[in-house]
Amino acid sequence: MPETSTSAIRRLRGRATGLAVAGTALVLAAPIPATAAAGQARAASADPVSVMSYTTKERQEALAYWTPARIKAVGKSVDLGPTGPKAKPWKGTALKTVGRLFFVNANGADTWCTATAVNSANRSTVMTAAHCVRRGSSPGNTNFSMVFVPGHNKGSKPYGAFAVRTAATPHSWETESTDDLSALVVDADASGRKLTDVVGGQDIAFNRPVGGTISSFGYSATRPQLGEELLHCVGTAKKQSGLQAIPCDMSGGSSGGPWLADFNATTGKGTLVSVNSSLDSLTPTEMQGEVLGATAEQVYDRAQHG
Repeated sequence: MPETSTSAIRRLRGRATGLAVAGTALVLAAPIPATAAAGQARAASADPVSVMSYTTKERQEALAYWTPARIKAVGKSVDLGPTGPKAKPWKGTALKTVGRLFFVNANGADTWCTATAVNSANRSTVMTAAHCVRRGSSPGNTNFSMVFVPGHNKGSKPYGAFAVRTAATPHSWETESTDDLSALVVDADASGRKLTDVVGGQDIAFNRPVGGTISSFGYSATRPQLGEELLHCVGTAKKQSGLQAIPCDMSGGSSGGPWLADFNATTGKGTLVSVNSSLDSLTPTEMQGEVLGATAEQVYDRAQHG
């Protein structure tokens, strides 16, 4: 997703636009249309999951790179207009599991998405969107200096920062721009504590029928929040062209944010059934996300056992 401060590349799955943010530009993944992908024979791959790893030195440098000043600057670098009527500031129980995922994209621009700590075997797994990790259909264009800050609010790091050690995406995203989801594995914090030992984790479900009330969360780069405060939408999920959709108008920066079913506002817990992937460009009050099936489960399993 080339970039300028005045242009953006559409993510062409159907008529959708992506939601990540970079520098002063809206960062969008740029896959081929789903209709075209469906008509092509998938490239044979011995492994359905692609994994990127970051060295110890790279992870140390990532933590040093994302200073409070840099985090403040990236939030001020983009303004995607006023926050829409469907996206509301979250005023309930602090969602320790949801945070901002800061990184530098393949063009060298500072940027962020939204991500979520989930329950996992390694107690260190985070779910987000694949286009927050790498460009679709462009294996060489990957992101780096990735750091997860759970519970981020107005510049604070209330639960510390966790460097991303590995990032798993579907091989289909790398080659065909389908299946826009990712599972990350993060290092322990500065005190040696694993992520979900610090903030807890959301449950995650696969092959769940689409429907029911969904609460979606994200750090949208709309004003007045400009990515510094968590926004949320609530609506009923419906099937849409192989994806699922909910009424929501969060924008860039909310990519990768969780869709939580059975959400309890008192405990701040639910079951993750998708992540923010794209807005319908003709209906920008409708958010789309993947239906988590076998491919998503393989990506999650690779991460949680990594």
